[in-house]
Amino acid sequence: MSFQTPLTINEVIDGIHSKKYLLPSIQREFVWSPEQITMLFDSLMRDYPINSFLFWKVSKEKASEFKFYEFLRDYHQKDNRHNPKANISGSDDVMAVLDGQQRLTSLYIALKGTYANKIAYKKWDNPLAYPKKKLYINLLGMPEDISYEYEFEFLTDAEARKNDEDHHWFPVGKMLDLKEQYDVMNYMIEAGLSSNPDKDKAKYANRVLYKLHSVIHVNKIISYYLEQSTELDKVLNIFIRVNSGGTTLSYSDLLLSFATAQWETRDAREEINEFVDEINQIGKGFNIGKDIVLKACLVLCDIPDISFKVDNFNRTNMLLIEKEWDNITKAIRNALTLISSFGFGRENITSNNLMIPVAYYLKTIELPNNFETSTSRIEDRKNIKLWFVSALLKRVFSFAPDGALKPVREIIKNQSSNGFPVDAIFAQFKGTNRALQFTDDDINNLLYSKYGHGDTLVVLSILYPWADLRHNFHVDHMFPKSEFTVKRLKGKGVPETKINEFIANYNYIGNLQLLEEIPNIEKKAMDFEKWLSEKVPAGELVDYKKKHYVPNVSLDFSNFDVFLEKRENLLIQKLNSELRR
Repeated sequence: MSFQTPLTINEVIDGIHSKKYLLPSIQREFVWSPEQITMLFDSLMRDYPINSFLFWKVSKEKASEFKFYEFLRDYHQKDNRHNPKANISGSDDVMAVLDGQQRLTSLYIALKGTYANKIAYKKWDNPLAYPKKKLYINLLGMPEDISYEYEFEFLTDAEARKNDEDHHWFPVGKMLDLKEQYDVMNYMIEAGLSSNPDKDKAKYANRVLYKLHSVIHVNKIISYYLEQSTELDKVLNIFIRVNSGGTTLSYSDLLLSFATAQWETRDAREEINEFVDEINQIGKGFNIGKDIVLKACLVLCDIPDISFKVDNFNRTNMLLIEKEWDNITKAIRNALTLISSFGFGRENITSNNLMIPVAYYLKTIELPNNFETSTSRIEDRKNIKLWFVSALLKRVFSFAPDGALKPVREIIKNQSSNGFPVDAIFAQFKGTNRALQFTDDDINNLLYSKYGHGDTLVVLSILYPWADLRHNFHVDHMFPKSEFTVKRLKGKGVPETKINEFIANYNYIGNLQLLEEIPNIEKKAMDFEKWLSEKVPAGELVDYKKKHYVPNVSLDFSNFDVFLEKRENLLIQKLNSELRR
C-alpha cells in the first residue's frame, strides 16, 4: 500500500463520471444525510482536513473476477438508493474505492446530481414526499447556525429562485463549468453581484466564489493510498478495518460484505437489496431492513448461534444461506403476505423480528402455497395471529430478541406436526418477563388505546376477526369526533357536568369501529343513531350491532357515557375470549 499524488475534486468527479472510479461489491450503500454533506462542504471551504482515501487498483486481467458498482448520482430515499452495477468490459484497469465512498458519493451528488429525502409527516408512498434538491451556497451572507461558516443548503429549483437582498443561491455544481478564474469573474458580472451597491456583500460574494473555485479546481484535496492486492480476504479485512470509523459499519453491512465476498453463484448484494425492496411493497407496506432479512437467514437455516458476531458470518454459513436463499425468500414473502392479511404493516408493527418465527414455521411445514387463503389452514392462521398480536402487544421482542427467537425456533422445529404450536410457546414463556398471557389488568389497559396510536389497529384487528384488512378499512369514530366540542355538545343537550368527560373519552377504542372505505366516506360526521337508521338495512341491523359491539342502549348523544361503558364491557368480553389461554 503506497501514498499517491493527491488529486483535485474536479479530477476525481471527472473520474467518477467517466466510470474510472467504481465501488467494490463489499461496499455498503450511501447513507449520508443532507446535513453531513453540507458539513463536508463547509469543512472544505474552511480548509479543514477531510481525511485520506483508500483506492484499490485491480488490473483489467483480474477485474472480471470481482463485482463492481457505479457511484450513485441522483439519490432518492425511496426509489433510488441502490448503486447500479458497473460494466467492466472495457480495456482499462479498475480503480475501486475501499475507504471514502460516503465522502466521494456526497461530492458527486452535490456537484452532479440531486438528493431527494422524505419530508416529515408525509406518507412514505406519496411521490410528493420526496422533492428533488440540489446543493446551493448563499453568496450574500453567512448562516445563522454558528457551527457553519458558509450557508450551504439543499434546495428545490423553486426554492433556489427566491433570491433577495440577503440571498443569492449559487448552484454548487455550476462551479465545475467555471474552470478558469475569468469564468468566475464573468459569472459575477452577469449575475450582477460585482455591481451590488452593498460593497461588503459584493466582496463577500467575490471571496466565496473564488474560494469555492479553489476548492474544486486548484487545491489537491483528495489524498489517497493505493492498494493493489487481488487477494480478496486481504482486501475484505482492509475494508472492515478502515470502515470502523466514519458512519458506523452496521452488522448488516458487515454480513452483507461477507456474503458478497463468499457467495459463489449469486450476487448477494443485488439479491438482498432487490428482495428488501420487493417485500416492503407487500400489502400496505413494510419497513424491513437488510438486518432483519439477514437475521432471518441465520434463524431459518438453523444456524445454532443467531447473534450478530463475525464468527457466525463464516464461509460455511454464508454458503448454506446461499443454498437456501430461494426457500428463505419464499418463507419471508409468504409470512409478510399473511401478516399483511391480519392488518399489519409499517405503521403498526413495533418489532420486525416478529416476522421471523412466522417465516420459520412456514419453511418448517414446507412452504405450502396460498397459506393465507386456504380453507384448510383457518385454525393455523388463527393460532399464528393469536401469537403474533400477543407478542406485539406484550412487547416480547422489544429487548434482546435472540432470547425469544431461539426458544420459539426450537418449539416450532420440534412441535409443528399438528399446526402452529401456540400453546407450547405460551407455556415456554409463562412466568417470565416475556409472558404472553393477558391478565385482567392487561385486558382493561387495552381500552386506553387511542385513535391514531399504533396499538389501536392491533386491538381492532382482534375485535374484528372477520375483517380482511388487506382491503381498505378505516378507523371510524362511531359518535363523530367533530361533535365533541363544548359548543356542539351543549347544543345536543349534554349536561355541563358531563361535557369534559365526553371530550376526554371520545378518542378511545370504546368509540372506535372498523368500517370499509365507502361506508366510512358515506358516514362522515353523521350522528351514529341517524346513520344506523338510514344506511344500514333493517334486516341487517341486528347482525351489524353484533359485529360492531353496539350495546342495546339509547344512542342519543346525551347517552354517550352509558353507551361507552356498555360497549367497553362487550369489548372486554371479546378480548378475553380471544387473548386468554
